[in-house]
Amino acid sequence: MKTVFVLNGPNLNLLGTREPAVYGAHTLADVEQICTAACARHGFALRFHQSNHEGALLDWIHEAGRLHAAGSLAGLVLNAGAYTHTSV
Repeated sequence: MKTVFVLNGPNLNLLGTREPAVYGAHTLADVEQICTAACARHGFALRFHQSNHEGALLDWIHEAGRLHAAGSLAGLVLNAGAYTHTSV
């Protein structure tokens, strides 16, 4: 079974609690459940991660690269929007 990586960057651990009027009431756990269900419907495994640290995100990207080299990566989604205005 091929794997999909979903990597979430800084502050996404605050979804649902940080300014819900702006960012919504869904938590990151809610997003993970939605992604898990979507992957299951399409026959993929899911690796879902969040970090406030760039190095951790890079480590997961490298891990995904190893899966790609082995032919077992379906894709990688990187939600790093916070890095468009700052590097934490």
